[in-house]
Amino acid sequence: MIETAEIKDKIRKFIAETSFVPEEKVQDETLIFVDGIFDSMGFLSLINFIEDHFQIKAEDSELLEENFESVDAIANFIAKKQN
Repeated sequence: MIETAEIKDKIRKFIAETSFVPEEKVQDETLIFVDGIFDSMGFLSLINFIEDHFQIKAEDSELLEENFESVDAIANFIAKKQN
């Protein structure tokens, strides 16, 4: 299983590369939708990235803002799904 720090690093890099935002602007607690880093299209690409890179499936009932609002929230979601 991948360590949480490695998960966060991969997510942060993906968000920065996809949104063309400098990686240092994407902190663990940055609210990626509230801060306008990602929109609904970014959300779809994020879900695809998570499913492809972490071999998990996000169920429709799990597609809630609190699961994907920040790097911390996404890493926690992935960790829960992997356990």
